[in-house]
Amino acid sequence: MSPRSLALALLLCLLPAFAAHPVRARRAMVVAQEPHATDAGVAVLKAGGNAVDAAVAVGFALAVTHPTAGNLGGGGFLLLRKASGETTFLDFRERAPANATRDMYLDSSGKLTRDSLEGWRAAGVPGTVHGLALAHRKYGSKPWAELIAPAIRLARGFPVTYSVAQSLKNTKLLAKFPESRRIFQRDGKFFEPDELLVQPELGNTLDRIARFGPREFYEGEVAKKFAAAMAANGGLISLDDLKNYRTVERKPLTGAYRGYDIVTAPPPSSGGLGILQMMGMLESSNYAAHGHAAAAAIHFVAEAMRRYYADRSEYLADPDFFKVPVTGLLDKAYISSRRATIDPSRASTSDSIRQGTPPASESAETTHFSIVDAQGNAVALTYTLNGSYGNGVTVPGLGFLLNNEMDDFAAKPGEPNMFGLVQGEANAIQPGKRPLSSMTPTILLKDGKLFMVVGAPGGSRIITGVMQVILNVVDFGMNAQDAIDAPRFHHQWQPDKLSLEKGFSPDTVALLKSRGHTVDSISTVANVEAIVVQKDGWLAGGSDRRSHGKAAGY
Repeated sequence: MSPRSLALALLLCLLPAFAAHPVRARRAMVVAQEPHATDAGVAVLKAGGNAVDAAVAVGFALAVTHPTAGNLGGGGFLLLRKASGETTFLDFRERAPANATRDMYLDSSGKLTRDSLEGWRAAGVPGTVHGLALAHRKYGSKPWAELIAPAIRLARGFPVTYSVAQSLKNTKLLAKFPESRRIFQRDGKFFEPDELLVQPELGNTLDRIARFGPREFYEGEVAKKFAAAMAANGGLISLDDLKNYRTVERKPLTGAYRGYDIVTAPPPSSGGLGILQMMGMLESSNYAAHGHAAAAAIHFVAEAMRRYYADRSEYLADPDFFKVPVTGLLDKAYISSRRATIDPSRASTSDSIRQGTPPASESAETTHFSIVDAQGNAVALTYTLNGSYGNGVTVPGLGFLLNNEMDDFAAKPGEPNMFGLVQGEANAIQPGKRPLSSMTPTILLKDGKLFMVVGAPGGSRIITGVMQVILNVVDFGMNAQDAIDAPRFHHQWQPDKLSLEKGFSPDTVALLKSRGHTVDSISTVANVEAIVVQKDGWLAGGSDRRSHGKAAGY
């Protein structure tokens, strides 16, 4: 390595130590991917609401101001840790309609069509309104309508940023559907920065949900109009599908890593199990001794990623339809056996790595926000439309975009989905089933006290992005903002390539290639939003600068 390259590599390693400061607050904090939504959540906290109240307000506000992923027409996960130590996980993931069939996205020759990606047939039954309502009913404190009021006000008009204006202009998907083209692209008279995006139909839908409660979305006039539009356009979601939708409250997965307790998402999330398994492989290694962004450290972590994603393809699915071997996949001896197959100096080939054989079990474009309230309650919530702007359809007269979550199933087991993920028979389409997800809302504890709230959007890269931010804080001592700003990498077994963000030195890339990795570049490995509780009790919020979010508190 030349002296100049060595100096550059050392500089890159040292930059996170002083490059950026997180936003700090004494009492409470919200970190979200859109500033208006952050402000709505902080206002609720200042008015005496708790973390769940703020989550409801942020969730509905994002449905207005962050149309790429914020939604009424999608679904997600909410992880809650109360100040008392009680934890719970709300699964409001979309479900396959009752009329869905295993091969519904294959043409007559057995090839995949684009119907799982675009248009009415790509949508699963939305769960967001139901999930937020259940969270509010069981754990909230403020009136329901009060929490939706900020979103209704924003629907009357909010100024679009340059990035939002560019996104709306350049998204070809929206142009394919008349209602989406009319609302978000003004039939070709594209929005300029600071112009108001007004959404009266969405505002009316939100007003009805505020006045009549969540049943309005699943059984009321909104539901009836939604189901009628589905039927008129060849979609599968019926009024019965909406009436029968249920949020499932599940027990979070828990684990430990180097003195920290981890509370994270259970299946149908593949993320929580992935973090626990991969970090289990790392815990008894000395990978961190090589230093942050060192080729040897990246290599070892990437090999752990490769092995987990191979297991994911075979063993992860909706636990209500498939017996996921959670205990076996997290068994210490099994994790040790997977770690033992890693050569510290040479990359594996994905064709040579298959799913392991865990011991028998004992008896899923996205957005994320993290919240801590003044009482110490914490919420990590990730929800999604799947692709950016979902399937492109805005429901006429109702104003909300629909998800293309059906693509998260294995529409054809063994073939990659939109994120390049190869998935197995366990995640095949079945009526009422929830597709496997990569969403990974996670909470860390230290000595029994809240330490970190973290999560991200980013499809299959969510898991690796969230894990790297945790490792940056825990293993490399970075603050919340530096941990998020540091460049990240991703390996998901298939396709067999190691993807690097910008920021790694050329010498590091050369060393990775010399170890046998096929290296390519990638713009973003997830957009992580995190809150860390400092030793002095202050809250430190980091919002990902790869996006345009905001951390704020008081």
